Amino acid sequence: MRTHPVPIPLAEDPPSGFMPRLRARGFRFLYVVDSVSLFVMMHLIMVARFGLEWPTYPSSHYLVGFLLATAIHLSVYYFGGMFEYEQRLGSPPWLPKAALLTGIAILFSAAIALGTGRYLVPRGNLLMFVIAAPALITFNRWYARRIRSRRFGAPRVLLVGPPEEVQSVRHHISESGSEASVVGATSTTSDLLAAVELADATDVLLLGGDRLEEIYPAPLDQLERQLIGVYHRVQPADTLLGLQRSRQIAGIPFVALRAHALPRYRLRLKRLLDVTLLLVALPMIMLVVGFAALYVLSRAGTGIIYRQERVGRGGQIFEVLKFRTMIHDAEATTGATLALEDDPRVLSGMRWFRAARLDELPQLWNVAKGEMSLVGPRPERPAFVSQFENRLPGYSRRHDVPPGITGLAQIRGRYETEPIYKLGHDLQYVVNWSPVLDLMIMLETIVVMARRLAR
Repeated sequence: MRTHPVPIPLAEDPPSGFMPRLRARGFRFLYVVDSVSLFVMMHLIMVARFGLEWPTYPSSHYLVGFLLATAIHLSVYYFGGMFEYEQRLGSPPWLPKAALLTGIAILFSAAIALGTGRYLVPRGNLLMFVIAAPALITFNRWYARRIRSRRFGAPRVLLVGPPEEVQSVRHHISESGSEASVVGATSTTSDLLAAVELADATDVLLLGGDRLEEIYPAPLDQLERQLIGVYHRVQPADTLLGLQRSRQIAGIPFVALRAHALPRYRLRLKRLLDVTLLLVALPMIMLVVGFAALYVLSRAGTGIIYRQERVGRGGQIFEVLKFRTMIHDAEATTGATLALEDDPRVLSGMRWFRAARLDELPQLWNVAKGEMSLVGPRPERPAFVSQFENRLPGYSRRHDVPPGITGLAQIRGRYETEPIYKLGHDLQYVVNWSPVLDLMIMLETIVVMARRLAR
């Protein structure tokens, strides 16, 4: 598969050694620790309530239920990001996150109980479990961090900012009792990679006066790949943007900077949502696509599927599928051109079809293959991507997520909306992604399609 030359993660040498290779494949020792501790905790709760003689069912029945419940909880924690690598600087919100995910896992277990008629864990144990499980998961992560600190030493911090800010934050870190140590300081981000290497820093604190465009995307991406945390001190003006994921470091609010908008666990969760919705809606999809294909056949004749190269996540080139709504060889004389709302190349009887976005239905196959998502920034053609990247700073950040059949720019904008304004919608989506946002955009897309069909 070809790749468009957009800023994408730099290649890195393959890890050597057994454990590094396992970590590179997503292995976390916490998988084992959480599995064993959750299973043992369920067993101990039963012993605390009933002793060694358990009522109603043989002990083997309960043990199988405990195994299934443990698997469900680990799956929810996995897709919820509890096994992602965390920097040792600051205090991650482990407990509230673990409590929320534990509640979701219990709801899944309850759904299984409704279907089978048997609870995986006795209902009377749930109250104790709801309290104990988040505390246990949080303790495991706190203890894992302690082990890492003993092995690798305290976090080594590089301060970047004006001298007076550097002195103030250095004082705060030393007075706060933090395990972190300041190992260097610089007043500029222009040569950040060299400064980090010289100081042998594990974390970077940007204190103000920094130019973030100097470290994005390549320097920030390289630091992220080296597992070096980069934090930007929250300035008064930053609060106008509604920052929600701040982290306290020595009593000072910072926000973690990421080279890529969505961490891996969120991409996995997004993919899971796509596959689930496709499977649930498969009968309806087959019916609608079948009728749409017959209509296109009646208007366009043979060759109803149109293939076109587009740029996907990470700059990967793929072939997007669409129902043909324009004349054959529509760009034979003009070359690549953006479609217009009243494009003269559109076939008779196909304008309403395009307005309702029904020509995008074959892209459900692209979604099934993992090349696209149901919701995301619309994929553009390589020629246009090159133009937009030269004109619009930050355009390549759209490629941090899979392209979508529909998106925020499609339901809020129009055909004639300028690319820079569509980019604003796309970046808003990328930064604020959540499963709820995807579902809201899907519902709003249906409303928009219905309105267009009613015209």
